[in-house]
Amino acid sequence: QVQLVESGGGLVQAGGSLRLSCAASGRTFSNYAMGWFRQAPGKERELVAYISRYGLTTSYADSVKGRFTISRDNAKNTVNLQMNLLKSEDTATYYCAVANKSGARSTTDFGSWGQGTQVTVSS
Repeated sequence: QVQLVESGGGLVQAGGSLRLSCAASGRTFSNYAMGWFRQAPGKERELVAYISRYGLTTSYADSVKGRFTISRDNAKNTVNLQMNLLKSEDTATYYCAVANKSGARSTTDFGSWGQGTQVTVSS
């Protein structure tokens, strides 16, 4: 089991930036692909960004392409999400999660979850 703790959320004006971090502990971090999800009130949880075990492959939701960047540091057991040009519709609770398989896309493809960090973008 991998334990995850997110940080870096907060309140930011539209057009601003935030950097989320997810610290992992437990099993060997580099064994797992990782994802960042978000969930807004009344909406389903959606995959925002995905990164493979060694960071060679990344993918993004269309809504964040060109604005968000996922990265990882396996030496530090962290995965980050740099969010630029934030919009009000990016407001949500953001979660990092451990993928159960390569190419994971849906919530059921992911196992361990963090507790989430709130991002609020004011317009």
